[in-house]
Amino acid sequence: MESKIKKIVILGGGTSGWISAALLKKLLANAVDVELVESEQIGTVGVGEATIPPIQVLNSVLGINEAEFLRETKATMKLAIRFENWKQQGHQYYHSFGAIGKSMAFCHFHHLLKRGGCLEDESQLWDYDLNYLCAEAGKFAKIKTKDPINDMPYAYHFDAGLYAQYLRKFSENLGVVRTEGMVEQVIQSEQTGDIQSLVLKDGSKVSGDLFLDCSGFKGLLIQDTLRTGYEDWSHWLQCDTAIAVPSERHENTAPYTRSIAHSAGWQWRIPLQHRNGNGLVFSSSHYSEAEATDILMSNLDTKPLADPKLIRFQTGRRYKQWNKNVIAVGLSSGFLEPLESTSIHLIQSAVVRLIHLFPHQGITSDLVDEYNRQSQIEFEQIRDFLILHYHVTERTDSKFWRDMRSMAIPDSLQLKIDLFKENGRLFRDQNDLFLENSWLQVMVGQGIIPNDYHPMANSMPLTYIEETLKKIKAIKADPVSKLPSHDEFLNHYCKQGSV
Repeated sequence: MESKIKKIVILGGGTSGWISAALLKKLLANAVDVELVESEQIGTVGVGEATIPPIQVLNSVLGINEAEFLRETKATMKLAIRFENWKQQGHQYYHSFGAIGKSMAFCHFHHLLKRGGCLEDESQLWDYDLNYLCAEAGKFAKIKTKDPINDMPYAYHFDAGLYAQYLRKFSENLGVVRTEGMVEQVIQSEQTGDIQSLVLKDGSKVSGDLFLDCSGFKGLLIQDTLRTGYEDWSHWLQCDTAIAVPSERHENTAPYTRSIAHSAGWQWRIPLQHRNGNGLVFSSSHYSEAEATDILMSNLDTKPLADPKLIRFQTGRRYKQWNKNVIAVGLSSGFLEPLESTSIHLIQSAVVRLIHLFPHQGITSDLVDEYNRQSQIEFEQIRDFLILHYHVTERTDSKFWRDMRSMAIPDSLQLKIDLFKENGRLFRDQNDLFLENSWLQVMVGQGIIPNDYHPMANSMPLTYIEETLKKIKAIKADPVSKLPSHDEFLNHYCKQGSV
């Protein structure tokens, strides 16, 4: 198909649909028309409440005022994820967004820690991380510093339903057309199989040149119509069900997500301004629904505000995210459990990738192939990072964890583990979402301590290294006592620019 793309049709609203609409219309403006079809009769999953720092880029590109965004979506700040009971019961560690210590050229900071004898007690790793120190203290502020050693990257927790509403209003103001209705029929070209139009239940027809499938797990266009197929990764990521429930807000709003491992899955606790988000991700082969529900409801910090909601899923990805003139975005493209809060980022990156490879003069096989190649790599890299949490564990207290320890893992992940075990080598694959600092924290947090360190760490006397570590630790700790609490920051900041 080689005809100019003049109109994009997005099927489905929710977070994926309205992020897609907002970005496409903001960046392509009058070059294309954008119409979004959704039905209020169809619910959304709507529990993707935690994010990672690249969402700031999305909001910035859209020109969204941060204080307004925080007010409208009841958002809080996120400095890290705290993993509890993953290595062993009673143990905890953080995966923060900050940079641990201060690396030297060609030699990461953890090599100095290893030579200084500080990695043997793995908890000392986070003493050199400002994000961790502020998370533990319940502090937050937007730090303005010329010295990157005191940068404090952050993301958000927010109400996904409110975020979708916010972006809908934003998108419609840009000129996105919203059409209410349910799809009755999909019309395809007899010659090419491309989607030509959607026929709604009221008989109206929505035509377009390029279609984004944001219809959720169902994949109405990418799967039900085009039969694209799905690569199943449940042999690696065995959790296949989640139960979610909101509860009353906690008295003190933590600036981090909690991920609490149980005997056959894990529980999230996400603090928002008006409530907490809670859920249990689990393997239905190891827990019944009743058992999982009981575990979740027995481990809430605060009183529930609704009945638990059951969500079934299959980890994996579509064989093609772009097939013919359909691009799957969000849950229709695949699913990786929310252990590292990547779901909303995958929506963002899918749309950004489309914009980079936009078929201005028409869809070509080269564009489609490159889009799918990049999508596959991104999914596989995140997949490996998630598997790491499960596979590298000392837990043997349940069949689930014994299965996780003994399973065969992708060669790409095994190589990373082996290199790090040998002497702390960390290499970031091209375009990997997770930087070396992320791999370091999860490797060490899960119990992998390298056997050796890089020889460059021997280029300095041990006394000099010890003094350097002491200074860096003091620099990292210095701002903490001067910062307001997370709640004080939110109360003050959210009032900016409000009427």
